[in-house]
Amino acid sequence: FQPPSGSHWFGTDLFGRDVLARASHGTVTSILVGLIGAGLSVLIGSTLGALAGFSGGWIDDVIVWFYSTLDTIPYILLLSALAFLLGSGLETLCIAIGLTSWVGLCRLMRAEFMRHRDREYVQSAVALGASKTRQIFIHILPNTLQIILINFSLTFVGAVKSEVILTYLGLGVEVGTPSWGMMINDAKQELVRGVWWNLTAATLFMFVLVLAFNLFNDSLRTALDPKFKSNR
Repeated sequence: FQPPSGSHWFGTDLFGRDVLARASHGTVTSILVGLIGAGLSVLIGSTLGALAGFSGGWIDDVIVWFYSTLDTIPYILLLSALAFLLGSGLETLCIAIGLTSWVGLCRLMRAEFMRHRDREYVQSAVALGASKTRQIFIHILPNTLQIILINFSLTFVGAVKSEVILTYLGLGVEVGTPSWGMMINDAKQELVRGVWWNLTAATLFMFVLVLAFNLFNDSLRTALDPKFKSNR
C-alpha cells in the first residue's frame, strides 16, 4: 500500500495497482452496464407497453397481469436471483438488469398509448388507411419519445447502482474486471489497516457519475415535458 501522493493521487492497493486507474476503468464498466441494461429495459418496456395500450383486450390483460406480478417481487431480490441463475459476467449482468427494470416504463407507455390511440390525429390516420404498425410507430410513438428518453436516463442511474451492489455481493462482474463494487468489496478489509483511499476513490467516482446523470435527468425533463415549458 502507498498512500495518496503526487505520483499516485489516490494511492495504490495491496498489489501495487494505481487506485485512480482502477476507478477510471471502473467508470467504463459502469457506463457499459448502464447503457446496455437501460437500453434493453427501454426496448422491452416500450414494446410491451405500446402493445398493451394500443391493442387492449386479452393482450392488455395478459401484459398487465405479467408486469403486476413481477412488480410484487422486490427489485433487488429479483435482480439478485436472476443474476445468480445467469452467472457472473458483464454480459449476463446487463441482461439481468434489462429483464428486471422495464416494468415502470411499460406501465407509463401503456397509459400513453391508451390516451393517444383515440385522438383525432390517429383517427385521421385510420381514415386514410394507415395500418396498425404505422399508427404505432409513425403517429403515436414519436409523441412518447420524451417519456422514453427520461426513463432511459433514470434507468441508467439505477443500473449503475445495481452493478455496484451486485458486484459487491459477488453476483456482478467477474473477478479481474474493473468495477467500483469490486473496489468497495476489497476496501472493507483494508479499512482495518487504515487504508481508506480505495473506498474513497470508488465512492467519489460513483457519486460524480450519478450526480451528473441526475442533473441531466432534470434538464432533460425540463426541456421535454410540456408542463415544465408552460410554467417557465
